[in-house]
Amino acid sequence: MPTPILHRASVESLTLESTLAQLAQHEFQIPGQVLGKDVLTQFEHHPRVPGVVVTEQSALVGLVSRQRLLELLIRPQGQSLATSQPLSVLYRYVSCRHLILPLHTPILTAAQQAFRRSPDLQREPILVQINAQTFRLIDIHELYSASWQIRGIETQVRYERTQAQLIQSEKMAGLGRLVDGVAHEILDPVGFIWGNLAHISAYADGLMALLHAYEAQVPDPSSAIAHLQDQLELDYLRQDLPLAIDSVRTGADRLKRLATSLQNFCHIDEVYPKPANLHDCLDSILLLLKSRLTSDIQIVRHYGHLPPVTCYAGQLGQVFMNILTNAVDALLNQAIYQQWRAEFDHASEVDCAEALRPKPQITIQTQVRSLVSAPANSPRWVVVTIANNGPSLSDDQHERILASFTIERRAAKETSLGVSYQIVTAKHGGRLLLRSPTLIPATGDSSGTEFEIWLPLS
Repeated sequence: MPTPILHRASVESLTLESTLAQLAQHEFQIPGQVLGKDVLTQFEHHPRVPGVVVTEQSALVGLVSRQRLLELLIRPQGQSLATSQPLSVLYRYVSCRHLILPLHTPILTAAQQAFRRSPDLQREPILVQINAQTFRLIDIHELYSASWQIRGIETQVRYERTQAQLIQSEKMAGLGRLVDGVAHEILDPVGFIWGNLAHISAYADGLMALLHAYEAQVPDPSSAIAHLQDQLELDYLRQDLPLAIDSVRTGADRLKRLATSLQNFCHIDEVYPKPANLHDCLDSILLLLKSRLTSDIQIVRHYGHLPPVTCYAGQLGQVFMNILTNAVDALLNQAIYQQWRAEFDHASEVDCAEALRPKPQITIQTQVRSLVSAPANSPRWVVVTIANNGPSLSDDQHERILASFTIERRAAKETSLGVSYQIVTAKHGGRLLLRSPTLIPATGDSSGTEFEIWLPLS
């Protein structure tokens, strides 16, 4: 008659990923021909054993729990039946549907499956399969206790993460207000410059016309005036003054667009979405990223005719920023590598192949589309496609990005693409699709990454 063996485990180090292997397991397998009174004797000597595993020729028959076997004793003729009959007979009276799980099943998953059982099975132990012939028992109360402990850890982690997110959100909101204020302070003097440039240009044209009139009336100036003309380099001044005014105008225009882009990006959205021009939003983000866009990275725009899209412009700008930043990061290494090959290797066949490869490129395309096989009166969508011809994603990278779109991964760790997915789907009722790799026609290589943002047209 085998005796129960307790495989102890420490529950002090429980984490969100803890498995059944970290719980105490009772090994108590008995052949079906053993009498019930012998099992009751073992139960009396080992009060913590939750049940017994019944086997027949080393194969699993089922589970007899302590509770059901003791309940059999209080039935009419139950005591004589339990003490005189073997387990194979008693199993027919007290058997129930048992739950079998692998040893490395997460505790939270096991507790969920145990909770899904019918109410009369809620307190039955579960079977843990070690190998093809070995099964152990786990007390359901110990499983629930560990599950509640992990739930407490999970609640604490979520609370701490929520607090950190609130602090970070407040910090970003404060930073946004600060940047918005700085951009406003920049726009004020830029407005003065821009408003006076037209007058300065008109004044300069008038002075040049007056100077031409004086020269026509006085073809031979005095020596003092001729000396002053030489000092001023009058001929060069006539050519350079319009160019200087145009340069100031260009600089003021760029500064104005940059400050406006900062204001748009840091704009805190209203409670309700508003119509916005997506092309202006995309151009503003590209302007902010201009310092990172080297001359080796080309930006190709294929803008279609889009109506104003009702959206949260600030949050959608964050989506464009996240996707474009990832594209730039993917292309920078490729641009540096191609530049290095162009400088140091000129004669090899590999260089010829590299020369045929297109320069690092980000392509932005916008259009109005309908779903495939959709009825004629179905709603239309605005689709923004952002693609790059950088290195293609590995299967592991592709899976990690798709996993970041799930609620479980976002609860564990938010990523920029995960936040973007949440903004597009939850806030705008749209879709964010990932495609990698795409085919480069020039070389036939499989490379690149493409994101599609689908926004419904109301």
